[in-house]
Amino acid sequence: MPYLTRNAPKPEPVDCRILTAALDLFVERGFHNVSVHDVQKNANVSIGSIYNHFGGKEGIAKALYYHLLNEFEEMIESVVAEDLTNRQRCNKVIELLFEYTESRRNIISYMLHAKHREFLPDEPPICSATPFKAMRNIVQQGIEDGEIRQADPWVAAATVFGGAIRMIHLRLDGVIKEPLTDYYDEVVDCLWQGMNPLVLPESKKRQAAR
Repeated sequence: MPYLTRNAPKPEPVDCRILTAALDLFVERGFHNVSVHDVQKNANVSIGSIYNHFGGKEGIAKALYYHLLNEFEEMIESVVAEDLTNRQRCNKVIELLFEYTESRRNIISYMLHAKHREFLPDEPPICSATPFKAMRNIVQQGIEDGEIRQADPWVAAATVFGGAIRMIHLRLDGVIKEPLTDYYDEVVDCLWQGMNPLVLPESKKRQAAR
């Protein structure tokens, strides 16, 4: 079973082996280029096991999606539980995402890089999923507490996390060659230069100049 913060049990149960094999294949080849027989071969299970547990390839993809969403949710909850300011929580989320891009690459790729609506069309957009709502809540609380510059919540959350997620895409695409952890300090420095509540927004500067 693909996990973010812990290792899979040994030996892995059949359903866990199926999800682990499917994750690697979906990321390496793309969902539409993987067959149930490919998953069966890589997981070293019977075809019947796949259909009994998941009903087919779409069922595997959906179960994997929700399992990994739960992994992300647990990660965000662990950050929220720490004795940190909301600004520090934002930094911690970015730090973990960068670390997991390097150590759990296929998980991050499946969750943040795959186009889920192409093979899970009935699922809501990932940005509306619980862990991403929790990330926006951290930003909103930071605004309310005066730690983060006043802004529309969507604009603020996109500014806080959007640059980091774009860096992840570039790393997964092979455009960025160095580990993302090498860029962490510069990313958060640039982020807070823009979202520091003590920095006067450009619109306010223009109004003051009139």
